[in-house]
Amino acid sequence: MQAAGEGSILILPAAPERVRSRDTYYPYRQDSDFWYLTGCDEPEAVLALVPGRKHGEAILFCRERDLEREAWDGARMGPERAIAVLGLDDAYPIADIDDILPGLLEGRRRVHYHLGRDPDFDLKLIGWINRVRAQVRQGAQPPQEFLELGHLLDELRLFKSADEIRMMQKAADISIEAHRAAMRASRVGMHEFELQAELEYVFRKHGAQPAYASIVGSGANACVLHYRDNAAKCRDGELVLIDAGAEYAGYAADITRTFPANGRFSKPQRALHTLVCAAQAAALAQARPGVPYEAGHDAAVATLAEGLLSLGLLKGRLEKVIANGDYKRFYRHKTGHWLGLDVHDVGEYRIDGASRLLEPGMVFTIEPGVYIPPDDTSVAAQWRGIGIRIEDDVLITREGHRVLTAALERSAEDVEGLMAG
Repeated sequence: MQAAGEGSILILPAAPERVRSRDTYYPYRQDSDFWYLTGCDEPEAVLALVPGRKHGEAILFCRERDLEREAWDGARMGPERAIAVLGLDDAYPIADIDDILPGLLEGRRRVHYHLGRDPDFDLKLIGWINRVRAQVRQGAQPPQEFLELGHLLDELRLFKSADEIRMMQKAADISIEAHRAAMRASRVGMHEFELQAELEYVFRKHGAQPAYASIVGSGANACVLHYRDNAAKCRDGELVLIDAGAEYAGYAADITRTFPANGRFSKPQRALHTLVCAAQAAALAQARPGVPYEAGHDAAVATLAEGLLSLGLLKGRLEKVIANGDYKRFYRHKTGHWLGLDVHDVGEYRIDGASRLLEPGMVFTIEPGVYIPPDDTSVAAQWRGIGIRIEDDVLITREGHRVLTAALERSAEDVEGLMAG
């Protein structure tokens, strides 16, 4: 509200419930911005922030208590309890929003809102504004501007508080235990979904859930960046790539490890795995305040390109391979992303055309990889179908950085030791 200033109103609806099929619904997940500002995990709710309003600035509209519906769907907070539990200034039944919200809009010059995110709510908001406009002859003052709410909220969410960092560390710790369980359970002949079950059992056991669809790709499936099927069998001599993270109290972890299904890396697999670890270390060395965000990606690319040249997978001079993007044959994505309430969290990566500088409180992933397509006949057969990615979650601190997922085994030797144990 301080950033928006007096004369503004900020409006955020809760996430709607979504039908999965006929009369069954997807598991409910609150809108991240709404959760960030309220801690309310119910649908059919709207937050209005009205800076400078004498009778209360933070107002929630939510469902009333309904014992009949609660017997079917579970307890509701209700307006009275919402004030006490959530620390709001006022709360009203959601059924009264048509009568109350136009009065909150009247006299406000600017509306901060995620226009276009929820078309149904867009129409409701336009209807409330039109009701104010209809009263202009009686002296009503309708809003004059719509401003994107993300410009304010994204920057707030980008910088994590101490409490947020504690929850992200908890999500990371749960994810570490889950990855270890999957690596220990790995056996030749297992299906990918069996390893997924090992992971997600640990998530659920600790009161967490998957932060995104878990990726378990064995063999050439590891070369598919967003592999979804998780249905193949893990075969002897193949690697398994698991990209999975827990969501705890709304906050995501995001970890990738790559390990041999039979517990032992082959010589080509070990060479590429060691290279990816070196690329991650190079990117991590750039993770400190005042360094451009993109410096980590550039360091990882330089390390990967040099290693691929030395292994004979690329040919030419290092500078040319990087400048021409030849390395993208085997490394197609960026080296990380912001992390928080969303696994691909909000926040600008560039400011005024330049990579933004890292600052304390930012959390992001570092995840270099190498992917050799199984049908690439330009490389020796020993390399084909190998996909490797190593990903960790990194917090920028005043002194440098802290790896939230550092406890999870990373090097080929440590992975083999874990699996042997």
